[in-house]
Amino acid sequence: MAKNEEVYMSALEGKSIPILTLDNKWHQLFTQTEMTPAIESLSEELNALVERDGKIRSETKDIKKLKKKLLGEIVPLRDQANKSGNAAAIEKEIQDRTRLINDCNDRLASHEDELLDLSKQIYDVDYKLMIETMNVCYERLHDNTTEIKAMDEWISRVRIELKKNVIRLQETEMENYNLYSYMHQIFGPEVIEIFDMKYDPDRRHPIRRPLSGNESDYVE
Repeated sequence: MAKNEEVYMSALEGKSIPILTLDNKWHQLFTQTEMTPAIESLSEELNALVERDGKIRSETKDIKKLKKKLLGEIVPLRDQANKSGNAAAIEKEIQDRTRLINDCNDRLASHEDELLDLSKQIYDVDYKLMIETMNVCYERLHDNTTEIKAMDEWISRVRIELKKNVIRLQETEMENYNLYSYMHQIFGPEVIEIFDMKYDPDRRHPIRRPLSGNESDYVE
């Protein structure tokens, strides 16, 4: 069962959330479990927002550079207008640059508004992606824990049975060894040969070969 979102919200209060799709460790999570359709959709949406954010920031930087260049050109033009007889032409150049600077200001203001909006959208989608990721991982951890517990119980039972069987095997091998030794000492090798009873000390169990000679009747 997934944890309640309120638990995550209280735990994350006052903490920054990394942009998950830019975090290699987040991607490594899904070498351990599969992405759900919801996670795939949210990650695609987040990537698109991050890409748009990067584009706007790059454009903003370029606009600021252009604005700085235009501002730097106006002062020399004003000095030139005061000294030149062609003041009208120079004034037009100043007006053109002023218009371009105003255009830059409008675009910067628009970009600033969009960046603020993108920042909120990125946070919201990233938060949803984090919740979905934690739910999926929590479910997988819960399922794995249940399986681990079942396997551990099975291994414990088998270990007990294995220990019992090892002890029983050792006891049975010793019983066979003692039986053969006592029979050999009491009845002698001739009697043992009559019954065609042999004992392999390496294998530590008797091999009974029936006198019929039928290979299908051999029992090891």
